[in-house]
Amino acid sequence: METTRNWLKTIVLALLLLSSNVPAQWTQWGGPNQNFTIGSVTISTEWPKDGPKEIWRRDLGDGYSAISVDNGILYTMTRRSGKEATVALNAADGKTAWEFSYDFESWSDFNDHYGPGPHSTPVVYKNYVYTVGSRTDFYCLNKTSGEKVWSQNLWEKYGSEPRGRGFSSSPMIYKNMLIIPSGGDGHGVIALKPNNGDIIWANQDFESTFSSPIIINVDGQDQLIVFANKYVTGLNPTNGELLWKHTHRTQYNINAMTPLWGKNNILFISSAYDGGSRGLRLSQNDGKTSVEELWYNRKMQIHHQSAVQFGDLIYGSSGDFGPAFLMAIKAETGKVEYQERGFAKANFLLAGDKLIILDENGQLAIASATADGLKVHSKKQVFTGRSWTAPTLIGTTLYLRDRKEILAIDLSF
Repeated sequence: METTRNWLKTIVLALLLLSSNVPAQWTQWGGPNQNFTIGSVTISTEWPKDGPKEIWRRDLGDGYSAISVDNGILYTMTRRSGKEATVALNAADGKTAWEFSYDFESWSDFNDHYGPGPHSTPVVYKNYVYTVGSRTDFYCLNKTSGEKVWSQNLWEKYGSEPRGRGFSSSPMIYKNMLIIPSGGDGHGVIALKPNNGDIIWANQDFESTFSSPIIINVDGQDQLIVFANKYVTGLNPTNGELLWKHTHRTQYNINAMTPLWGKNNILFISSAYDGGSRGLRLSQNDGKTSVEELWYNRKMQIHHQSAVQFGDLIYGSSGDFGPAFLMAIKAETGKVEYQERGFAKANFLLAGDKLIILDENGQLAIASATADGLKVHSKKQVFTGRSWTAPTLIGTTLYLRDRKEILAIDLSF
């Protein structure tokens, strides 16, 4: 009997060790937990003089869509020759597995000065991949073949004209519902059936927002967080009903950053255009959500980049079209612990206890947080074009793109 128990313990331990070495998938905007954080991973911090090893690099086309990964296939969006496209690439060598494209036409309010998009990131669910283009062309594609399963145009169907830079919010999955902030009266946020695109629910009167939604859990209750143009809101994800909202205004009613849910029930939001940052503590009381504004800080102004939390500090890149600072603030108080130059406006990804930084000029770096500030271990210029796309990490392979190329880098020792 004792031998059997020991044998079973050995099998369980082996399975746990095996599962811990399986790279996490990255099937949505923000990664597995929608917060640009991968927990247990060890990556190289000391690079050779010529930088980390490139696994492959190839032309891709225009756009800022981030890279989703599922079972060895990369999914992202691009634009070339008057068409928008969803592309599937083999993660091992970057070769095209399939491509689905459609015609794109700009409109009177469309402004492509900073790049025509697409901006939204694909979400992969079961056997499908879902994408939304700059003009709100919403497609469900077979993830293996790229064949269209269903499609609809949010603008045509709901009258939800996207903002001037084009539609930017990324769709997400919650309990077999496909959720997207479509914008418009009565359907500011909608939930669709993933298999056919039929409406499950539509609610709220938000205009189209640049920010992407996330799911959080407040004292046992799941909430859908939508950073709208004038406020941040918590919704019931099963029907879209409003649970709470908190005002957050900017010069142009633009809130583009994805909210960050952290320790002690603190929701962090930040905006450029004189918007600043807020720390909101959420709690449940008699079935209702209480929202306490812990602090407001005008110094940290995150434009559309990612922020991450490590320990008690939130790290982000503050700035819009002027100088940018890498900044760390206390999650509980909003106090600026340090700020430093050396990078242009940048995206962050937290891998274990290391920060991966990619700035808009194409500079890649690995850093650690210390009491005196960020200790940058290694830097490498990996792109020359505008690099506004957040990185994706699978195991120790880092996937990056700018407006021209896509690149895979080996960060193993």
